[in-house]
Order: sequence, then C-alpha cells, then structure tokens
Amino acid sequence: MSGGSEPAEPIRVLVVDDHELYRRGLLIVLAQEPDIEVIGETGSGDGAVALAADLGPDLVLMDVRMPRSDGIAACRTIKAASPTTKIVMLTASEDEADLYEAIKAGASGYLLKESSIEEVVAAIRATHEGQALLNPTMAAKLLAEFVTMARRNEASRVPRLTVREVDVLKLLAWARTNREIADALFISEHTVKSHVANILEKLQLHSRLEAAMYAVREKLVDID
Repeated sequence: MSGGSEPAEPIRVLVVDDHELYRRGLLIVLAQEPDIEVIGETGSGDGAVALAADLGPDLVLMDVRMPRSDGIAACRTIKAASPTTKIVMLTASEDEADLYEAIKAGASGYLLKESSIEEVVAAIRATHEGQALLNPTMAAKLLAEFVTMARRNEASRVPRLTVREVDVLKLLAWARTNREIADALFISEHTVKSHVANILEKLQLHSRLEAAMYAVREKLVDID
C-alpha cells in the first residue's frame, strides 16, 4: 500500500463566454490540465447564474460583456448566492469602469483575452488558492485609482477590526498570498483565511481586491 497522500480534487471550473470559438478553445486547452475539470459552459450571464446554482463550481471563468445579463451582473448574483465561489473575468475590455465594477461585484481576478493560455491556467490555479490577480495593464490602472482614492479621502477609523486583522489587511493591500501573510505574522494559513473572512464580513466587502482598495483609501498603507 502506498504511503503517499491522496491526490487533490481537481478545480471545478465553469466557462462563460458568448464567443463560441473562443469558448471552445478554452475548453480544449483546459481539458489537457489534470488538476482542472470543466464542469459546464454557457454563452450568457443568465446561463452562468443558472449553472453556478446547479453545479456549484469552485471557479467561474467569465467574459464581461455578454447578452441578456453581462458578466458583472452575473458575478454579483453568483457571489451573493455563493460567496466562496471564485470568479475570474476574462475579457477584451480595458475599460477602467468594467474593472472597478467587476471588483466591486466580487471578482477575484481580471485578465485580458490577450493573455496567453499559460497565464489563464496559472490564474485559475492561483485564484483557487486565494490569490487576487490582474492583467499587468489593468493592475497599473487600478494602482492609479488607488492613489487617487487615497488622496481624495480623509482617513477614517477602521470599524471593529482587531489589531491582527488590521495587520492582515495591510498585507492584503500589498497583494501578499496567504502563505506570505502567514510567514510574515508567524501564524498558520488557516488562521490567515479566518482573518480574511472576518475582514470581508466586518467591512461588508466581497473580495481581497476590494479589501486592498479599502486599505489604500483609509491610508493604512502608503503606495506613493
């Protein structure tokens, strides 16, 4: 009998894109990854909401602009029903408004369709592990918005957070992973996950990216 550990369950992914050829291409490529299982596909936001409720995916890879219900509206609905479901927006849109709305809706990542398939696969894995990911172009735009928000808003009291939660929040703002936060604060990854969940609940936020924006706005970190 082998003494090795049981293999990890594959990441169960729902693919949502109204461009059928692009969607089919994603399905073919993701099928080659042993740790990723595509459990459903659809071409609309309404379809994404219905399939997410029915299939319970770990992660939804979704376009922003689609017929009947766009990806941002679908993201908001899916996150409200299942807060633990990760959502990565994969889009041709470089519109800052789409980026900010996606983050507010609860998206954990925002990639442009010009990203390589290797980047998309890596994003699925990293987001599933709790990281927040942005295409470099969009990250630069978001950083500029962070600076604007920090300069526009006066610092205010962080509501009800413990000292340790504030420490975790500051590290979130620097895009640290759970493992990096755990190492920096000498605590376990499980404890970090608990702190992150408490921070999001207390601040009524939906994602790590929103938490990072909050930390910058409240001047908990200096990004100049």
